[in-house]
Parts: sequence; C-alpha cells; structure tokens
Amino acid sequence: MANESGNIGVFGDLFTAVGDLAQQSTNMAGSAVKTATDTVQPVTNACVQLCTTTINSATQIVEGVTKAITTALAPKQ
Repeated sequence: MANESGNIGVFGDLFTAVGDLAQQSTNMAGSAVKTATDTVQPVTNACVQLCTTTINSATQIVEGVTKAITTALAPKQ
C-alpha cells in the first residue's frame, strides 16, 4: 500500500510538471501575439496615413490640372 501512495505522488508530480509547462507555453504564445500586435499596429497606422496623404495629393493635382485645362479652353474675353 505504501508503494501505491508513492506512485500517486510521482504521477501527481508528473501531471503538475506537464501542466506547468502547458501553462507556460500558453503564456508565451499569448505574449508573442501581443508583441506582434503591438509591433504591427504603428506600422499599419503609418501606412494608412501615407496612403491618405498620397490620395489627397493626387486629388489636388487632378483638380489643378482640370482647372488649368478648363481655363486654357475657356474663351478669352
């Protein structure tokens, strides 16, 4: 009977060790996802701002060219 108690203790320790490793792996995976998200977010924000600025500049150029063509084609008075 004493031997059975020893086996339960060994298996209990084994299950505890495996559980701790699984918990640490889960914590590391969560930390990696958070780090990746924290890294990608500023880059995404910069890309959105760059695209918005580029589109606004292109729109202003098209408006300027359109105005210049309209002015050039309008009859002189």
